[in-house]
Amino acid sequence: MRNAEQVTFGGSGLDRAAELRGDIPALAGLMQDPSSRTVILWKGKPLLTVDTDARVLARLPLDHPILKDASSAPILLGREDGAARFAHDISGWVPEDDVSQVGAFIDPSEQRHPSCPDDHGFAELRSVMTALTPRDAELAATAKAIIGWHDTHGFCARCGAVSDVTQAGWQRVCQDCGASHFPRTDPVVIMLITHGNKVLLGRSPGWPEGMYSCLAGFVEPGETIEAAVRREVWEEAGVRVGEVRYLSSQPWPFPASLMFGCHGIALTEEINIDPVEIEDALWVSREDVMDALAGLREGLLPARKGAIAHFLLRNWLADTLE
Repeated sequence: MRNAEQVTFGGSGLDRAAELRGDIPALAGLMQDPSSRTVILWKGKPLLTVDTDARVLARLPLDHPILKDASSAPILLGREDGAARFAHDISGWVPEDDVSQVGAFIDPSEQRHPSCPDDHGFAELRSVMTALTPRDAELAATAKAIIGWHDTHGFCARCGAVSDVTQAGWQRVCQDCGASHFPRTDPVVIMLITHGNKVLLGRSPGWPEGMYSCLAGFVEPGETIEAAVRREVWEEAGVRVGEVRYLSSQPWPFPASLMFGCHGIALTEEINIDPVEIEDALWVSREDVMDALAGLREGLLPARKGAIAHFLLRNWLADTLE
């Protein structure tokens, strides 16, 4: 797919500077370098400027007062224009702003830290991802994913002892049994399943009313991407799929997935959903998808902008899947 890396969170070409992760003297020097900057997250929400016309990922100096609320050592994200970029987590900070919607499927709330200007706020990444540049999106997604991994992997999976952070945040090592643990990414297939002029869409319980998207599911151990596509569509919707081809991928740090976008050709149209898997599924014509994307189809909300499902549907409509 020629425009595969135009998907949100992809294609910025970030220099991840992996050779520096184990270089303690070099890292110490970068922490003192006035050109180094850090990305700040609170409860998984990145700190952004909140101008109404644009969103920019904030990059703060390493002596900024907000870092007094940091709960752990910084993580090296990479280099940008030759300068180091780190990430800090300040989830222990308690804001005065409303936090009742934090963690919800749709979180429009923004929290402001007293040490930052009024035009800076913590925003849910899914709600602002399309307003970010590719570089800002990749930095924010990387920071969210790696910090989220540390939050849930503080103990050794082999012996249960507390593990230590090493490699500038990119590894954990158990001092008891010596096991090394690395950031986890879960492979997920997401499928544009078509049959002639129609596409198969489904919805999960808890989604906004009328929202439908491409079917998706985790790849199982010992399974190819193509086999996972066929299995998931059969399990969720009772539809048999023949030819499958890979199209594009998208990091999806909610919390830690890599989405493999695929195109599959359905062999049957009869739908028999598994209510444990999904709430509903239906075939939708090209014309109805076009109307839905234009906001003209009542009762049908397409996948949110920025998600790979939206990207695949738009390319299907434009005949640019090749």
